[in-house]
Amino acid sequence: MREIDFIGSDPGSEDERCPAVARDPNTGDFYQQGRLVTDPEVLKALGKHVALAPDEAVIWQPARMAEQLAEAAAGTYEKGRQGHGIPTFAELLANTKQSAVHLEMRDFYQPSPGYEEWKAGGSGRTDRSKWVAQVEEAVGRGVKMRRARIISEPASDYVRWLHSVTDVNIKAGEEVRWLPRRQAWDLMLPGADFWMFDQRLVRFHFDAGDGTMLEEYEFVSDPRRVAQVVAAFEMVWERAVPHAEYTV
Repeated sequence: MREIDFIGSDPGSEDERCPAVARDPNTGDFYQQGRLVTDPEVLKALGKHVALAPDEAVIWQPARMAEQLAEAAAGTYEKGRQGHGIPTFAELLANTKQSAVHLEMRDFYQPSPGYEEWKAGGSGRTDRSKWVAQVEEAVGRGVKMRRARIISEPASDYVRWLHSVTDVNIKAGEEVRWLPRRQAWDLMLPGADFWMFDQRLVRFHFDAGDGTMLEEYEFVSDPRRVAQVVAAFEMVWERAVPHAEYTV
């Protein structure tokens, strides 16, 4: 297996953990991760000095990465460093300062132990104390948390159960709204559920066809693409019905 040395990531991007720089210990070649540059003015200015081939890309790295780049160039970095890996939801929320919004667009998710218990005649309530604590902590320091759910009508049994336990979200400090799918048909929506933090970073979620939640995410921080997600969510939120007013 090929070995690549991790040098470091942008110290100013605790949640995204990008840009980053790495080095091939055998060849001394560098690998740099960063935002793809698409600004025509920047590309035009660079075009005065170099010819950009179809299989090449220009990436951006901030000035605060100078130390990591210098370490990579000099080969003075400490061997065996490890990257931070994919940030967890808890880490993303902990670094959020103003807002966290969530859009759900499926009528069924699994696994859902609470739903199974509800179908068997129980209350359908499970221990969500960890989630509640995360929300309360975030809301307590001024983060506004909103959740919008686009659902089919008549509502599925899963949605009926979900509606019955949403009071926990409300008590923790979330705002929750529901939007019937028939009222969302003309909206330009993303193709997957997502969490968005501070209108700056979006984490898209993917699910299997049977509703199984996959631990697979795509992160977007390009301001132009994030702006589209902001617009989509706000259109949904504007039309959606507050939880207290929506019945299933």
